[in-house]
Amino acid sequence: MKPHGFDNEKYLKMQSENISRRINQFGGKLYLEFGGKLFDDYHAARVLPGFEPDSKVRMLMELKEESEIIIVISTNDIERNKVRGDLGITYDLDLLRLVDAFRACGLYVGSVVITQYSDQPAVKKFQERLEKLGLRVYRHFVIPDYPANASFIVSDEGFGKNEFVETDRSLVVVTAPGPGSGKMATCLSQLYHEHKRGISAGYAKFETFPIWNLPLKHPVNLAYEAATADLDDINMIDPFHLEAYGETSVNYNRDVDIFPVLNAMMERISGVSPYKSPTDMSVNMAGYCITDDEICKEAGKQEVIRRYYATACSIRQGNSSQNELHKIEMIMNHLCIKPTDRAVVLPALSKAEETGAPAVSMELPDGSIICGKTSSLLGSASACLLNALKALGGIGDEKLLISPEVIEPIQKLKVSHLGNHNPRLHTDEVLIALSICAVTDPLAALAIEQLPKLKCCEAHATVILSRVDENIFQHLGVNITYEPQYLTRKLYHAK
Repeated sequence: MKPHGFDNEKYLKMQSENISRRINQFGGKLYLEFGGKLFDDYHAARVLPGFEPDSKVRMLMELKEESEIIIVISTNDIERNKVRGDLGITYDLDLLRLVDAFRACGLYVGSVVITQYSDQPAVKKFQERLEKLGLRVYRHFVIPDYPANASFIVSDEGFGKNEFVETDRSLVVVTAPGPGSGKMATCLSQLYHEHKRGISAGYAKFETFPIWNLPLKHPVNLAYEAATADLDDINMIDPFHLEAYGETSVNYNRDVDIFPVLNAMMERISGVSPYKSPTDMSVNMAGYCITDDEICKEAGKQEVIRRYYATACSIRQGNSSQNELHKIEMIMNHLCIKPTDRAVVLPALSKAEETGAPAVSMELPDGSIICGKTSSLLGSASACLLNALKALGGIGDEKLLISPEVIEPIQKLKVSHLGNHNPRLHTDEVLIALSICAVTDPLAALAIEQLPKLKCCEAHATVILSRVDENIFQHLGVNITYEPQYLTRKLYHAK
């Protein structure tokens, strides 16, 4: 078990209490823009050891009876079939996934808002699909000169043309599959319509990062910059907060840039703005729940290195620009770290050089590092996984968990009948074979019992792994990185 630097229970309590106070501040109704991931926030879990990936949802569960959720999706993202890099699914499918996930938790999804709507065929078809599934769908339209022309935006020709989303609970959480969906504009449009109806309502923002009360160049905040290198987000001192209160706080450039316009809109909507700075808008309490700053600093540095490898691989796959990697390299220079400061990198590279074939290394909870090499039966990821389970179960390295007699028929099936060119077993096939062997072999059963211990382990591969292997490591909770190269020189690499 890795040491914790973050008190998750304290966070849940403080966060829900702070949101409740903000609801009361605005007379009983709050539109809360929810940035980042509500589910599976593994970035936060990695940089704040002790933070649980489902913490935000658990916090909302504390307010379940008074909250409802609006999910926002942009017309542009629907038309372009924009894909979530971490899940490999399009934003429209992720919206459906989010609805299911919220409902499974007992949270009420009130409606969906399609922003920048302009009658595109693909968007109309998506709307029809949502409505057939029983979801209420509202349209928000393109507003000329948004967000610059505040007087036009806050008028019947601007926000006034948007369809008003009917809500009946005191906390309205506005979230989206990803950034740039129009969450803030949706919140402000709702405030405009609520005000016209004589209803008092307010707006606040929940973004975990950057953490406003940590130093500007704290590794946890720099890890956020590395994670958003593709968005050109830059952490900066909030000049409005410094001027208003004489206190230093950290925000990011997009919120600082938009604040004067946002402030003007809120003044036009309700006559006065409740906020003097972007930091004022935030309800984030994460900074108060760090219990060991040194642990979190080191975790932040390690996340920057992971992001370096992820971006380098994305460039190799043609999905990112060199500028993104340069930005992360500058962050690494500031933190005085390099890629090999990740403990699993050099052992993997050394094993690959020794064998002349791809290799994978993994750091176990006790700090020991094991490796897996490529063989005629197993890929390096599969070998590493089996070796890790052996080590965790105290099973001798010489013991065979899966006999060649079991592996060879699977290989024949793959090559002769399923059209695969690579006969080596992937991690999913290895786990299925191991599960079958566990019925009669106590050692295989013991190995299966070790799988939960892999959560939060670190791993590194000397080549970009297949989507299958990547998904298995993700499901097991292993943080794996890759060298930015493929196993072969083929132009097409099946995922």
